[in-house]
Amino acid sequence: MAGAELLPMEPKHIVHVVTLPFHRCDPFDRMLIAQAMAEGIPVISSDTAFDAYGIKRIW
Repeated sequence: MAGAELLPMEPKHIVHVVTLPFHRCDPFDRMLIAQAMAEGIPVISSDTAFDAYGIKRIW
């Protein structure tokens, strides 16, 4: 994938997961949100539920 790279899970991501409010209960989505917050990067998704977390969502 051009311009894309894998982002491994790191301890700083887990710290964000445990502090997230439960707008979203899916554990995979919560990890994506935590990684986006910790890294200051957007999430690519058409799911508007991500917007409740104040992260940038593309699509």
